[in-house]
Amino acid sequence: MSTPPHAGPSTSTGGVIPLREATKTWFSISLQTFGGPAGQIAVMQHKLVDEKRWIGQRRFLHALNYCMLLPGPEAQQLAIYTGWLLNGTLGGLIAGLLFVLPGMLALLGLTILYLAAGDTNLVIGLFAGLAPAVIAIVIQAVYRVGKRALTHRVLVALAVISFLALAVFAVPFPVVVIAAGVLGWVLSRWVPALRTLKGHGAGDEGPQPLISDDALHADRPSAGRAVRIISLGLALWFIPVLAVVAAFGRDSVYGDISQLFSVTALVSFGGAYAVLAYVAQQAVQVYEWLVPGEMVKGLALAETTPGPLIMVVQWVAGVAAYRDPGPLDPWTAMLVGSLLATWVTFVPCFVFIFLGAPYVERLRHNTHLTAALTGITAAVVGVIASLALFFSLHTLFDTTHLLHWGPIHLELPVLAAWNPLAFALTGVALVLMFWRGWSPLRTLGACAGLGLLATVLA
Repeated sequence: MSTPPHAGPSTSTGGVIPLREATKTWFSISLQTFGGPAGQIAVMQHKLVDEKRWIGQRRFLHALNYCMLLPGPEAQQLAIYTGWLLNGTLGGLIAGLLFVLPGMLALLGLTILYLAAGDTNLVIGLFAGLAPAVIAIVIQAVYRVGKRALTHRVLVALAVISFLALAVFAVPFPVVVIAAGVLGWVLSRWVPALRTLKGHGAGDEGPQPLISDDALHADRPSAGRAVRIISLGLALWFIPVLAVVAAFGRDSVYGDISQLFSVTALVSFGGAYAVLAYVAQQAVQVYEWLVPGEMVKGLALAETTPGPLIMVVQWVAGVAAYRDPGPLDPWTAMLVGSLLATWVTFVPCFVFIFLGAPYVERLRHNTHLTAALTGITAAVVGVIASLALFFSLHTLFDTTHLLHWGPIHLELPVLAAWNPLAFALTGVALVLMFWRGWSPLRTLGACAGLGLLATVLA
């Protein structure tokens, strides 16, 4: 197969492949995106690189490396990027929207079920099993990310410092992320290994792909193009926010949702597990929308649906708006809050890709950015570990208390309030995932069944 002179879509042909065929493929991918970013990237790898041969392996990994530099869900951004490569802006929009849509609709249905029947034995039993499984899933994430990222003792130190900063000293999440990036860049002067971003896979095998590893997209970066994308992106991002703030007021729950999740979209480096520590802190301690255990329930629901795990922000916002609806009916408020959080979270992803993709080749060998990313990735291990601690405390124990001593702000369990069922099911989930090699979705299903059975029999 001959390689086209460029890998980008032309306006005359409509794309490297027919848009209809690409849309069907992206819809198929969207229904299989369970298991977090690792599983989602694996699905795209299998479909686009191995099976369809639409894009080369190194080109696919190069796109992934770029997406890792950005805040937001890297798997969804990778879908936008490859959709753009195949069919231009329209292809990127279709790929990105389909990546989110099934999970958004599924989570909306689960939110309605939770709010309508949250006190029934069915829901109580399901969450009794889901929450312990989430602990095992997050612990596995710590192990996997740590194994890949902590390849130098300096990076191990950054991970430990990040964990202590969040779990013991209550340092805000954005400060930890920014500091890790700066330290990675500074320390790379004395530790050259920090300037080398590791790859994500092996070499490429099979027939020549439609988009070869060395091909460049037809779109060229320019100041005019950048201004148009930024202007349109900002308008699309903020017009709905300004509308709800004008309708309900800056101090309404809708104004708070807009502010929190707009910030989240800009600081969510390292994947959903990392930023959830920040979201949990804000939703539980600052805004008091949820009680601590409910954040675990929201994550459990998001784990059972396709799409990016950051979709949990939709659940948080929906519950918050339902409980403080203002002049709206609670169910209407839930829908408005859910859609608003989803909008402000994912619109920036499209802007980042459409704006930056033409510059990717220039970024590829930028050692300063690589060093900053390496520092952030190491810090993410500590951030996810702090999230595992947070979920464990509020799942395994019914009561906790805060210890304040100078700069130390530490949450400790009340040992007498331990939950035997939660401990048992957490052990089951850890065995299933680490020893038996079960997937997160399968483990969630098994633990939900056991939790339901235990609740019915109690």
